[in-house]
Amino acid sequence: MKINRCKRVIAAAMAGSLVLAAALGVSGCAKKTSADSGMPKLDPENPVNLTVWHYYNGVQQIAFDSLLGTFNDTVGKEKGIYVTGHSQGNVTELEQNVMKAMNKEVGSQEPPNIFSCYADTAHEIEKMGKLADLTPYMTEEEIASYVDSYIEEGKIGSNGEFMIFPTAKSSEIFMLNKTDWDRFATATGASLEELSTREGLVRTAQAYYEWTDSLTPDVLNDGKAFYGRDSMANLFIIGSMELGTEIFQVEGQKAVINADRDVMKKIWDFYYVPYIKGYFSSYGRFRSDDVKIGGIIAYTGSTTSAMYFPKEIQLEDSTYPIECTILPIPKFEGGKDYAVQQGAGMVVSDGTPEEVYASVIFLKWFTQAENNLKFGSQSGYLPVKKEAGNKETLDKVIKEQNLEISEITYNTLITSFDIVKNNTMYTNKAFDGGAQARKILEYNLSDKAAADRETVAARLSEGMSLEEAAESFVTDEAFETWYQDFKEALQQVRE
Repeated sequence: MKINRCKRVIAAAMAGSLVLAAALGVSGCAKKTSADSGMPKLDPENPVNLTVWHYYNGVQQIAFDSLLGTFNDTVGKEKGIYVTGHSQGNVTELEQNVMKAMNKEVGSQEPPNIFSCYADTAHEIEKMGKLADLTPYMTEEEIASYVDSYIEEGKIGSNGEFMIFPTAKSSEIFMLNKTDWDRFATATGASLEELSTREGLVRTAQAYYEWTDSLTPDVLNDGKAFYGRDSMANLFIIGSMELGTEIFQVEGQKAVINADRDVMKKIWDFYYVPYIKGYFSSYGRFRSDDVKIGGIIAYTGSTTSAMYFPKEIQLEDSTYPIECTILPIPKFEGGKDYAVQQGAGMVVSDGTPEEVYASVIFLKWFTQAENNLKFGSQSGYLPVKKEAGNKETLDKVIKEQNLEISEITYNTLITSFDIVKNNTMYTNKAFDGGAQARKILEYNLSDKAAADRETVAARLSEGMSLEEAAESFVTDEAFETWYQDFKEALQQVRE
């Protein structure tokens, strides 16, 4: 009897060990084949209530809320999960509200279970110990189904833990007012092929300025700007990669600043010099606004910004309709094939096992090809799974779900699929001080260009030629002064 009782104890212990191993994701001799094995049990009769904070607004929020409703009525109802979404305004407001909630500030809300987050902010919250490691909830096969660089971006833990779930990504595209371009091209012979390189873009912008100036021979120096861009930080980051350097070399969540002088000179010549001469410009908050008022006819912006490209130009005394052409972004001549990877992923707060598990179930559902593409067709975001990033799958989902998609959004997605396919997608890893460093890239040179352009414009109004008015700003000495100040500003952030 004692022997039998002993055997029963040993058997029970072995069974308990197997259950524990499953719960911890230990696979023994076999590889883990299901992310659901050993996960907490959910009860459809007592659903887990999840909150999602995001920065979607307008049509993007409508599309997201529609998908939440579909999830709650199907998979959520079956498994016992109910998800509620809340827009927190823009990205900055979302980040501020999340940090207040995480720090339990007076008047703050309870932290959400899931929230949209960029790597720099996620890095700060991860250091607080308030993010869930999603690695145990994903099989190798599931991980492999997502675009590799999107998964790599999400590994922000100190030991490479996977914490940012890719949900909807974006890149940059070149958007052109085709209507006004056709007039310019007919008059001057300008070619779209020139817009494939940054150097060709500058030449085209100069030609456009000179052509528009010539239309009013009785008024000197009233040429119009051709181009603008939304994100200067992306220009520095991707431009550097194209030219063979990585401006932020991150190891162990610390960054080495590599603002190579020759690379920075290329960026200076591409952006600053044509800006102060009036070939490039910026007026409103976004470059799509500048197109709308006729201030520029082309810009580089996020794939999602294509939804805001105007359908007409609104001048002080008239309006006229325009069409849009979507092109890949220009690269430096001889540069490597890199494209920016952007768009916040979603992170999961370190809640109960049931809350984390339920959150991952929702995120997996949201990123299924048919759901992700439905969201993208209405928001302009790119799908995150490899199987979804092609025209054939997009067309199939549009047909099967009878989706309405605008021509500009459709063309943007198709162009973006090729960008992802033909380039190395890149975003720098998160590091201490990363948000502040990015702000320097965003504003340091662009603010200087805007201020110096005002001086040049004042000189032009006094009767100087453009060459005379800009001369003191385009010397090697002027570049060197800016470059040293720029490097010092970045270095101070790193320290």
